[in-house]
Amino acid sequence: MQNSVKHPEVLLIIAPWDLSVSFLERLPTISPGIRVITFKCNMQDMERPRAISQETWNSVTIRLTRNYLPGKEQIPNLRYIQFHTAGCNHIADTSLFEDSDVSFGTANGATPETDEDTEDAVGLRMCVHHPSVGMKDRVLLSCIGCTGRQCARLANALGMDVHAFTLHERPTPESKGDHSYVEAGMDDPNGDIPSRWYHGCDQLNEFLAGLDLLAITLPLTSLTWSMIAREQFQTLGKRNAFVSNVGQGPIVNNDDLVDALNNGKIRGAAVDVTDPEPLPAGHPLWKAKNVITTMSEF
Repeated sequence: MQNSVKHPEVLLIIAPWDLSVSFLERLPTISPGIRVITFKCNMQDMERPRAISQETWNSVTIRLTRNYLPGKEQIPNLRYIQFHTAGCNHIADTSLFEDSDVSFGTANGATPETDEDTEDAVGLRMCVHHPSVGMKDRVLLSCIGCTGRQCARLANALGMDVHAFTLHERPTPESKGDHSYVEAGMDDPNGDIPSRWYHGCDQLNEFLAGLDLLAITLPLTSLTWSMIAREQFQTLGKRNAFVSNVGQGPIVNNDDLVDALNNGKIRGAAVDVTDPEPLPAGHPLWKAKNVITTMSEF
């Protein structure tokens, strides 16, 4: 009887930062025998790194990456891709995603890094319009995901009334829960914080009409593309709301956002993501009224 030989896993990490020695030393303790190959790229690289040989691509079984996705024929032994981003909308229409048996994972979850987006969504709003000057937020929109739930947790602690919006209805307690990775003391794992839940495009404007702060944390899909546009800014203007986008840039129509800011339809905005991204020099958003542009790290 011939013994089968189990080949070791080969992990290719393509990242725009220097990996710590402690991280690289820990990997073999988790997966004994694993071979780790690292390559540093630029943040927005979408092309195949020329420094990586085809022989290396042939050996790779696991990838940690952000952008570049070659065809399955270029990585014949690939079985799993882990993104170091919370979303994967940028690869949803690729052949590797649609027509292969490769599994995918994202970095979605409530971790200390989630707090960075939460600080943008809620903290900047409090800095710009603090209750001590007579402004008290009544309602926060939390488009429920891990970042949204953490926003809800912080807003609730600050005395805000939280309303939640999801694309699809969540009628049961179980459906309102968070089943992703959550570190202790974070998030709203049971979905207990929102006092009201809305869902679907038909309820969007009803939902927006009662807000003082809109925190956008939705993923980018065909349904959410340009979801917040001229009509929605008109609705938000009923309470002179503040808008914070820490989700995906194309969810908000940038031209309509600039118009809403410059014409006083909304109180102000804080944006960590834009469309296009990075935002080019000379874009009208840079000079729009009452906007803070922080720009996402990823």
